[in-house]
Amino acid sequence: MDYKSLKPFPEGFLWGGSSSAYQCEGAYLEEGRTLSVSDTAKVPEGTTNFNDGVDHYHRFKEDIALMAEMGFTEFRFSIAWPRIIPQGAGEVNQVAVQHYHDVIDECHKYGIEPVVTLYHFDLPQVLQDKYGGWASRQCIDDFVEYCRVCYKEYGPKVKYFLTINEQNMMALFQGAMYGSEKGQWQANHHMLVAQAKAMILCHEMCDAKVGPAPNITAIYPASSSPEDNLAAMDWDQLRNRLFLDTAVFGTYPEALLNWWKDKGIAPDITDQDWEDLKNGNPDFIAFNYYGAGTVKYVSEEEGKKMKSDTANFMTGLMTYPGMSTAVQNLLQERTSYGMGVDPIGLRVTLRQLWERYHLPLIITENGCGVPDKLEEDGTIHDDYRIDYLRRHIKACQEAITDGVQLFGYSPWSAFDLISTHQGITKRYGFIYINRDEFDLKDMKRIRKDSFYWYQKVCKSNGQEL
Repeated sequence: MDYKSLKPFPEGFLWGGSSSAYQCEGAYLEEGRTLSVSDTAKVPEGTTNFNDGVDHYHRFKEDIALMAEMGFTEFRFSIAWPRIIPQGAGEVNQVAVQHYHDVIDECHKYGIEPVVTLYHFDLPQVLQDKYGGWASRQCIDDFVEYCRVCYKEYGPKVKYFLTINEQNMMALFQGAMYGSEKGQWQANHHMLVAQAKAMILCHEMCDAKVGPAPNITAIYPASSSPEDNLAAMDWDQLRNRLFLDTAVFGTYPEALLNWWKDKGIAPDITDQDWEDLKNGNPDFIAFNYYGAGTVKYVSEEEGKKMKSDTANFMTGLMTYPGMSTAVQNLLQERTSYGMGVDPIGLRVTLRQLWERYHLPLIITENGCGVPDKLEEDGTIHDDYRIDYLRRHIKACQEAITDGVQLFGYSPWSAFDLISTHQGITKRYGFIYINRDEFDLKDMKRIRKDSFYWYQKVCKSNGQEL
């Protein structure tokens, strides 16, 4: 549908940006913090680790002041579990508790709404060593107790909590660490139950709203063949609905669960698990979007060959034998890092989420990660980022005109931080951080062209694009 005019963004729409603790804070062993599984994971050769980040831990006041200058009304950030409870369970680190109070208070000082992620890829390493992390049901209880501390401390100040960031990406792409497919989906099930119990606890302890934060995208069939269309349905169940049907409806997608049972890899689910999933009841859905996916059918035999092809690592990761494999969409634009650029796909994704779940939506990640050049005069000209964000914001407005209830847009990222796979070279932020992969330089904060453009967007409530 093409509209002659679009509805305006609703009054009170949240304009902001996102970050995560392990990618930006630095201070990785300061003031009681212990290592997380992200700290100990192997980083790609030629890229930095997360030890120093962009020093947001020490410079959060400067960073939040810059966000306020841009006109942010929202800042999505995560609390580091290994900072709050260094041993993963037990004694609480009061220094860390106070630090996040200070961050939240600084946001409120400027009228910025904190949107707090409870878990963003940073399981305390001590729990991974102690019992295998999410492979154990003990991790459910420890996560819920960590959430209890966060709700007690920050519940009176925070209106929006996010449970687990991109659980689907962890489940799909880190499954090998659990030793088997059954182990992979059992660990994922433990996360789903932990999330449900965390949402139940939030409603018991706080007036805040709480919701999941997966990476969600529309799935296109590679062709009009019936097999590819079925593959797209199946991949949608595995990649998207597995993580939202469980959160919203308390049920697993039936075809997927039956297929797993047939293969003997279905997770063990207790009656109490079903009860907890049923009672989770999120208040909204947060989701991250970086371009729609395209899949084709792949047989069990062909898929196993693709999974074992070490020369094509990503194809192997995104292949599920007997179901589908991801393929490149030749009709979709791509960034220099190969990420899809598909603003229409964002409108499709918003429509699909709203029409299936009828819960308010907030976009918690969407952005253009590419290298930026610091000019000799100290400027950064990133018209490519402005163009990317402008087109996606327009897609949001089209979805709102379609009837979607979208209440916030929080692109990745508020400022440059350490990308999980491409280090600091891959930059997303409105604010340039003056450091290289292995040279910390002065970490000076520098406004990019996109900073001034987004300032107009925020202050005009999306009218000036």
